[in-house]
Amino acid sequence: MVVEQRGQESAPAEAGPRQRRLLGLACLVVLLAGAAVLSLVIGARSLSPAEVWQGLFGDPGTDQRLTEITLIVHTLRIPRTVLAVVAGAALGIAGALIQGHTRNPIADTGLLGVNAGASFTVVLAVYLFGLQNPIQYMWFAFVGAAAAGVLVFGLSSLGRGSGNPLTLALAGQGVTVFLAAMTTAVALGNKQSLDVLRFWNAGSVQGVGFDVIGVAAAFVAVGVVLAVLNSPALNLLNLGDDVARGLGVNIAASRTVGVVAVTLLAGAATAACGPIAFLGLMVAHLARWLTGPDYRWLVPYAGLLGAVVLLVCDILGRLVVRPAELQAGIVIALIGAPFFAALVWLGKFRQA
Repeated sequence: MVVEQRGQESAPAEAGPRQRRLLGLACLVVLLAGAAVLSLVIGARSLSPAEVWQGLFGDPGTDQRLTEITLIVHTLRIPRTVLAVVAGAALGIAGALIQGHTRNPIADTGLLGVNAGASFTVVLAVYLFGLQNPIQYMWFAFVGAAAAGVLVFGLSSLGRGSGNPLTLALAGQGVTVFLAAMTTAVALGNKQSLDVLRFWNAGSVQGVGFDVIGVAAAFVAVGVVLAVLNSPALNLLNLGDDVARGLGVNIAASRTVGVVAVTLLAGAATAACGPIAFLGLMVAHLARWLTGPDYRWLVPYAGLLGAVVLLVCDILGRLVVRPAELQAGIVIALIGAPFFAALVWLGKFRQA
C-alpha cells in the first residue's frame, strides 16, 4: 500500500515538468511562426501581411505590382525563410549533441573543424573545376565538413586521452588551423576562389534556391532522427562511461550514432549557408537553461531555438544597415559575444 501511494503521489509531480516543457515547445512553435511571417514581410522592400498573402495565393494576371510581389515572395523570401529554419534547427541540435558527447560546455561545430573542412573543399572545388553554382559546390562542402568531423573525432580517440574533452579540443584546433592555412593558400592564388570564399565565410541564408535547400533538408532530416534516437543513451553517457556501461549502453555504438548525427546536421547546414559559428554553442546553453540536462527534451528545444535565433538574426541583418543587408552569420557573432559575457557574469553572481 505504501508503494502504491508513493507511486500515485509521484505521478502528478512528474506530470508538472512535462506539461511545462510541452507548453514551452508550443510557445517556441508560435514564436517561430511569428518570426517566419516577419521574414516574409521585412526586406529591402517591405510588404504588408495582406500583400504577402496576395503574393502567396493570389493570381497576378496582368497586374504588374502584384507580379512583382509574387516574384519577391516566391523566389526570395520563402526560400530564405525555409533555409533559415532548416539550418538553424540543424545547428542548434548539432551544438547540443556535441556538448553532450564531449561533456564540453564550449564545444560547437567550429571545434570539430566542420566549418574549416567545408571552406577548404569549396575553395578547392572552385579552383580546380571553376564551379560557381551553389548546388555544385555544396556537395564538396558537405564532403569536406564530414571528413573534417570524422578526422577530429578519430584523432581525439587515439592514445591515452581518448574521449577527453581537452583531447578533442586540441585535435579540432589542429585540424582547423591546418585547413584554414590550406584554404588561404589556395584562395590567395586564385581570384575566383577568393571571391567565393569572401561571401561563403560570412554565413548567409540569402540567394539559395530550393535545389540546395531540398538536398540540405534531406540530410538534416536523417540527422534529426538519429539525434532523437541517440538522446536516451546520451542521458546515460553523461553519468559517466562506467555507469553507462553498467546500465547496458553500448558506448561505441552510441558515440558513433552521435558523431554521424552531428556530421549530417552541421555538414548540411554549413554546406547550404556557409560557416555560421556560435549558433549551436549559444542555443545549446539556452535550451539547457529551459529544460535541464534531459536530452529527450533538450534536442527538440535546441532545434526550435536554433531556427528562431537564425531567423531573427537574418531579419535584424535586413534592418540594421537598410537598404543594404548584413549577413546572418555576422549578426549572430555580434550577439553571441555579449550573450556569453552575460552568462559568465550571471554565473559569478549566483556564486557570490
